[in-house]
Amino acid sequence: MKEPLKIAVAGKGGVGKTLIAGVLAAFFARKGFTVLAIDADPTPNLALTLGLSVEEARKIVPISENTPLIESKTQTNIPGVYNLAFSVEDIVDQFTVNTPYGVNLLTMGTVKSAGSGCMCPANTVIRALLHHLIVKRREAVVTDMEAGLEHMGRGTAEHVETMLVVTDSSRKSLETAKKLCELSKQIGIKQCFIIGNRVTSPQEGEYIENFVKTNELHLLGVVPFDQVVLKADMNGETPLKYADQSKAIMTIHGLGERLI
Repeated sequence: MKEPLKIAVAGKGGVGKTLIAGVLAAFFARKGFTVLAIDADPTPNLALTLGLSVEEARKIVPISENTPLIESKTQTNIPGVYNLAFSVEDIVDQFTVNTPYGVNLLTMGTVKSAGSGCMCPANTVIRALLHHLIVKRREAVVTDMEAGLEHMGRGTAEHVETMLVVTDSSRKSLETAKKLCELSKQIGIKQCFIIGNRVTSPQEGEYIENFVKTNELHLLGVVPFDQVVLKADMNGETPLKYADQSKAIMTIHGLGERLI
């Protein structure tokens, strides 16, 4: 049996983390892993990357927005008191969606909260479910996290083994990446790698490499900007359809080999 991979993909908004998460998940499936992809972004698009149509993706209700499910798991007869001891195995069986590239998809959604560590019912279910998926099950798990830093305070990235932080060459994105790696270390994630994405020139790549080296971070690799990926996105298609023509996707496959 293959040793399961437990990976979270994070980064500043707009850097292409969903592409990285989706391509890696499909690559691991092609390599013989049983793969569960989790979309934990408030604007979920991982379904499209994994080959579902726009119509199919729209029918998916995120776990965090499934009020009947949340209530069935956490509701008690005492107002304001929630049940914190419940099973989540059935959620995986009922709500995962098979995708054309051999990856099982669970659209988690996320929880907006004013304070960190929110223990509201929806977040309680999400955290329990993530713990179950990452710690107790044997699939390779790839989680597309919400953009930015807030999710780290809620603990929804706990228990993953590897954090992949996607960045472009902008200083704001790189500083966010640095902070994410620092926070991942604080919550006990074993390793954090930076992935440079949408890199248009060798100079951009060198700038990312120098930033990573200067700040004593770890670079997994640099993914080039790719018109094939852009065209697929504009057409509402999965870029995976054009994997053999895409320098970006082939580069991400190389990153997957390194992670294995």
